[in-house]
Amino acid sequence: MGRRVLLKLSGEAFADPSVGFGIDPATIARVAQEVAEGIISGHEVAIVVGGGNIFRGVSQQAKGMDLANAHYMGMLATVINALALRDALEHNGVEARVQSAIAMQQLAEPYIRLRAMRHLEKGRVVVFAAGTGNPFFTTDTAAALRAVEIGAESLLKASKVDGIYTADPQTHPEATRHSELTYMEFLAGGLRVMDATAITMCREHDIPIVVFDMTVAGNIVRAISGESIGTVIH
Repeated sequence: MGRRVLLKLSGEAFADPSVGFGIDPATIARVAQEVAEGIISGHEVAIVVGGGNIFRGVSQQAKGMDLANAHYMGMLATVINALALRDALEHNGVEARVQSAIAMQQLAEPYIRLRAMRHLEKGRVVVFAAGTGNPFFTTDTAAALRAVEIGAESLLKASKVDGIYTADPQTHPEATRHSELTYMEFLAGGLRVMDATAITMCREHDIPIVVFDMTVAGNIVRAISGESIGTVIH
C-alpha cells in the first residue's frame, strides 16, 4: 500500500450550505468519492469526523448545560456523521468501518488500535467517531491522537480556507498565505486553525499537518496523495 494518512473533517464541512447545519448529501457524496479515489491509488486512509453541524459542546446551544454533558452530546453527534460517511463510502465501492471511542455495539466497532490498523492494511477506510471518548478534548486532538496511534505519515486538516494566513484574509485583504510553518511558529502566533493540544502532540511525534481547502473539488485526493497543497505545519 501507499502512504497512510489521517484525514480530519469538521462537522461544519458536512452542513447543508443553505441552512448551515444538518447533513448535505451532495457534500458527503463528494468527500466519499475523493476518498475512494485515494484508496484506489493505493493509499491507506483513516478519518476523524467532527459533529459541529449537529451539536457542539462549546456552542451557544450548550449554554447553561453541564459542560461535560454537553461535550458527550457533541461526541454522539460525530457518530451520526461517521455513519453517514461510511454509507457514502460503501456506495462508492469502498469498504469502511466506524470505530467509536464510546461503546455502542449495534452501530460501530469499539475503538481497538490493532484492529483499526488491520482494516487499513486491507484497504478499508476507518472512520473514528466520538472523539477521544473524553469530554473537554476537541476532535482535532482526537485526530492527532489517532494519527500517532496508527502511525500515520501526516494529518490532513480539511477546512474551508486554502491554508493559514498572516492575518484573517476576510478583514485583512493584504494578508498572505503561509506555504509552511513550524509547530512553534504556529503556537507562538496564537493561530486558531487547530487547538494547541493537537499541535503539541503532532510536534512531539513529528507528524506534519496539512491545512487545505476541502471545498475545491479534487483537493482531498491531492492531499491524500501527498501533493503540495495548502499550508504545511512541521
